[in-house]
Amino acid sequence: MPSPHPLRRLFTHARRHRSHVVLAAVCSVTKKILDLAPPALIGAAVDVVVRREESLLADLGFRTVESQLWALAIATLLIWALESLFEYLQAVVWRNLAQTIEHELRVDAYEHVGHLELRYFEDRSTGGLMSILSDDVNQLERFLDGGADNLIQVLTTVVIISAAFFAIAPGVAWLAMLPVPFVIWGSIAFQRRIAPRYADVRERVGTLNAQLANTLSGVATIKSYTAEAYETNRLARVSEAYRDSNRRAIRLSAAFSPLIRMVIVVGFTATLIYGGVIALRGDLEVGAYSVMVFLTQRLLWPLTSLGVMLDLYQRAMASTRRILDLLDTPAAIRGGDVELPPAAVRGHVRFESVSFSYQPGHPVLEDVTLDFPPGTTTAIVGATGSGKTTVVKLLLRFYEADAAGETRTGTITVDGHEIRDLRLADLRHAIALVSQETFLFHGTVRQNIAYGLAHTPGHDPDEVPLETVRAAAIAAEAHEFIDRLPDGYDTIVGERGQKLSGGQRQRLSLARAIIKDARILVLDEATSAVDNETEAAIQRSLRRVAVGRTTIVIAHRLSTIRHADRIDVLEAGRVVESGRHEELVAAGGTYAALWRVQTGEG
Repeated sequence: MPSPHPLRRLFTHARRHRSHVVLAAVCSVTKKILDLAPPALIGAAVDVVVRREESLLADLGFRTVESQLWALAIATLLIWALESLFEYLQAVVWRNLAQTIEHELRVDAYEHVGHLELRYFEDRSTGGLMSILSDDVNQLERFLDGGADNLIQVLTTVVIISAAFFAIAPGVAWLAMLPVPFVIWGSIAFQRRIAPRYADVRERVGTLNAQLANTLSGVATIKSYTAEAYETNRLARVSEAYRDSNRRAIRLSAAFSPLIRMVIVVGFTATLIYGGVIALRGDLEVGAYSVMVFLTQRLLWPLTSLGVMLDLYQRAMASTRRILDLLDTPAAIRGGDVELPPAAVRGHVRFESVSFSYQPGHPVLEDVTLDFPPGTTTAIVGATGSGKTTVVKLLLRFYEADAAGETRTGTITVDGHEIRDLRLADLRHAIALVSQETFLFHGTVRQNIAYGLAHTPGHDPDEVPLETVRAAAIAAEAHEFIDRLPDGYDTIVGERGQKLSGGQRQRLSLARAIIKDARILVLDEATSAVDNETEAAIQRSLRRVAVGRTTIVIAHRLSTIRHADRIDVLEAGRVVESGRHEELVAAGGTYAALWRVQTGEG
């Protein structure tokens, strides 16, 4: 079933603004009606000069020529003043409406994207999403700011002048109207042919933005491999494809106005000649003829700009379709209805016979049972690809079903509640994650640490007391290096924290998790990319922070988890061993082999 027209979908989405749309349309129609009044005033003036005391105004009670001219002067001033007023109102209402819809669409789209599952982002580029949230939304705003108003005014012009023509001189009116059906037919044909070209343009600009975002985020790698020229050539190819796509659209859109202009001149010439003939014959008043000549130009000439308006309209509809398709993308992972208040969390996590695969036929976890008692520290170790990080992703419900629609088997519970039944926000509020892929936002050190409280109502990261932030930094053994930074806690860390070292970023990430004060602490290879001194500092912090919390440690360095209450060993997606460090070393199995490799004994 084909999706509805994007304009209809846009009106449905923006239905709460229908009253503003109606008000804007009324202002546009009123302004255009007043704008069409001067030709009628000119015709009345000609009628006064030619017929004097027998003019139309004389029939309305203005007997002398002087009173008729004064009446026309007053009417002109009044009409121009009202037209200026409605032109102001029309501009203000349309532009505010455009800005409001642009703002709401961008925020709604961003909020919706934030609720989509992690798998969605793995299949799409950041630049492509940026193109929709920025460029496509701006394209729609440009149409609402000017194009919609112009289309309404052109339609009003056709209706008002057509009615005036048939009222003044039906015999001439059909000549003036002759080009209109051809213009309408040409416009429809133009839309059908230009729409797929603009859809391709929007796709190309998304690819271009994706390439730019990818290049800028990898600038250090590009420089280290002296690949600047290669990346420039690659960007040039993508940009060239975007330019070619635009050229194909431009060739068609540019031809519209000249063709329409030639059709319009036929109607104008016919009205000029035939109307003049019957005016000379005495069958049409000179004033009425003057009005028709002026109105014919006012009717037909704006149609030459219809191509520009339709061009803007089609660009906007292509963008609207992309925006609304994004908004209509269903979220595959939804929370349940069971509440889990932070104060009620004990932190008992259990995996019961859990199997999972990212791709059908390639299981990552097979019949895995894990138990994390409250207040204990449990480590999960294993070779690369054994499924350690997948355990964390499933616990946080970053993943639910794989690409083929096969659902995860088994159950995962927190304090006895199946995580699918819990409210998604409550589940994630109960867990603090420190990942090996530390991400810091462009901002200050203070803001990045305080971000751990961003989920808490009334806790704006910019307003969290410095004492609270400092306490978390001290607990993470980050205060000392922060104090040495140029501006201390107000130091800008740069995009992704690029001004800091890997160990410093990791300690800020730990401080962010500490300030969250969650009952369940998950450390996913938190010390894998730091030096020995930083690792020792982080380990000291963790021993203090882990007290009273359920701590799950995903580790590659076995030295960091020697003192865990229990160690689970994963191999090829299965739990092959469980026990304390000394027990597993003595058992001589997989863990013992890993330990010997890391200690240089085997």
